[in-house]
Amino acid sequence: MHTTILTFPGFNELDSFIALGILNRIEKPGWRVTLCCPDAEVTSMNGVTVRAQSTLEEARSADAVIVGSGIRTREIVADAALLARLQLDPARQLVGAQCSGTLVLARLGLLGAVPACTDLTTKPWVLEAGVEVLNQPFYASGNVATAGGCLSSAYLAAWIIARSEGIEAATAAIHYVAPVGEKEAYIENMRRNVVPYLPG
Repeated sequence: MHTTILTFPGFNELDSFIALGILNRIEKPGWRVTLCCPDAEVTSMNGVTVRAQSTLEEARSADAVIVGSGIRTREIVADAALLARLQLDPARQLVGAQCSGTLVLARLGLLGAVPACTDLTTKPWVLEAGVEVLNQPFYASGNVATAGGCLSSAYLAAWIIARSEGIEAATAAIHYVAPVGEKEAYIENMRRNVVPYLPG
C-alpha cells in the first residue's frame, strides 16, 4: 500500500506532515507513505525545505493520493504542464484533497457534481470552478474525499487507513496522536466525521 502526499512549493506543513505522521502509524510490510513533489526539493509557506520521496509520476500508480494545500495552489492549477503530470484515477485509487488541494481536484475534473470541503480562503475559487462547497470538515463520495481546515488532515489520514486496514486501525492511529486526556473525544470526532462515508 503506497500513499503519496502531493506537496507543492509553498505547501502548508500541517497538511502534509500531520497526514504523513498519522498514516505512518501503520507498521506492516508493504505500507509506504511518501511526500510526493514536482521537484527534488520544495519549500513550504513558512520556509521549511523538504526533499521529495516520490515523484508526481509515481502518484499515478499509488494506491492512495492526498493532494495537500499551500499558498501557491492557484499558480499550480494554472500550470497546464504540471497538471498533465497528475494522472489520478479514482476508479483504482483513493484520492483525497486538503483545503486548496480541493481546487486541484476540481481543475482535474475529479469532483464533477460531487460536493466538497475546503478552507475558507479557497472556498470562492472552488465555487468558481463549479463545485458546491460544504460547511463541514470532511466529505467523501466513493473513492474521493475532501477536507477543509488544516487539522482536518487527520480525517483524511483516518479515512485512508479505515478504507485500507479497517476502522479499528484508524482508531488506534488517532488514539496514538491525540492529546492525553482528550483521546476519546478525538476518536469520537474522527468516527463521527469519517464512518458515515465508509463503504457498507
